[in-house]
Amino acid sequence: MTILIAFHQSGYRCFKDFYTDYICQHCQSEFPALVSYPRFIAYLPSVLVPLFAYLLSLRGSCTGISFVDSTSLVVCDIHRAHQHKVFAGIAHKGKTSCGWFFGFKLHLTVNDKGELLSFRLTAGNVDDRKPVKDLLAALFGKVFADRGYISQELIDFLAKEGICFITKVRKNMKKPALSALDAALLRKRAIIETVIDQLKNISQVEHTRHRAPSGFLWNLAAALIAYCHQPKKPSLRIQHHALAVVP
Repeated sequence: MTILIAFHQSGYRCFKDFYTDYICQHCQSEFPALVSYPRFIAYLPSVLVPLFAYLLSLRGSCTGISFVDSTSLVVCDIHRAHQHKVFAGIAHKGKTSCGWFFGFKLHLTVNDKGELLSFRLTAGNVDDRKPVKDLLAALFGKVFADRGYISQELIDFLAKEGICFITKVRKNMKKPALSALDAALLRKRAIIETVIDQLKNISQVEHTRHRAPSGFLWNLAAALIAYCHQPKKPSLRIQHHALAVVP
């Protein structure tokens, strides 16, 4: 588990290179019982449950200000989706603002400190609004989202749960009356997009070299753990004790 997490903090783009060129060459004293690369890969399915259990223990605390969004996790080029076998029947075609893709969606919720609060993994063709109720089940306060989450039914449901769900609106919709604070926080929704960018470009949560679904899952768990261990996360630097006096 330590080696898997360290890979996502290392800057290496290929796990085989990281294991053979770095771990086996420079970390013999830290890992005296190292095995060959093929045998190490064979051991990985056994750490899936411990990895996700550890990930759940690293989640941040809800501060009353949260942000929700989703991102695509591409598993192969969209033009080769019809012949893809590793995730046949599991991954599906989906569409984002950047176009069509084949793979999964990672749904995330973070607080204003950039800490991970909850996550869900769905097929690429699942509507972004579908997992929201589960994502926000243990949260409170205000949650901010983009236009893809517009749903009066969802707003009403969450209001009954004590959550104020605020989204951007389309150009042909009437703008809701928001306080100065809520309007400012809605503009700061880019914090979760920064988190997603770091997950993809630093923690390498997405790549197309998977050879088995279990490899995709341990890569996802280890990447999220690596982000949780990141000492400096995107943050709004909000002084929560001062919010009560903000109009």
